[in-house]
Amino acid sequence: MDIRKELCEHFGDELLFADGYDNAIIGVCGGHDSGRVAYSVPKMIEICAKELSVDLDEAAEWLEYNTFGAYVGENTPIYVESSY
Repeated sequence: MDIRKELCEHFGDELLFADGYDNAIIGVCGGHDSGRVAYSVPKMIEICAKELSVDLDEAAEWLEYNTFGAYVGENTPIYVESSY
C-alpha cells in the first residue's frame, strides 16, 4: 500500500498532499496542527533537484516560491526544516 492510502486510512480523507513528494513525508501532525501532513524540507529539495535537473539551491528557491508559501486551506501541509 502506498503512503498516501495508508495515511488516509489512518487519519481520514481530509489530508492534503504535496504532489510528487511522497518520499519526503515524515508523518502527520497532532495537537494544534492535527491532520496536517508533514514533509522533510531537505528531502523535498533533493527530490525537486532531481526532477527539475537543477542544483540544490535552485531547487530550494523553486520550492520556496511555488510550494512552501502556498496556503491551500486549514489542512495545508507543514514543511519541516531539519539539520539531520
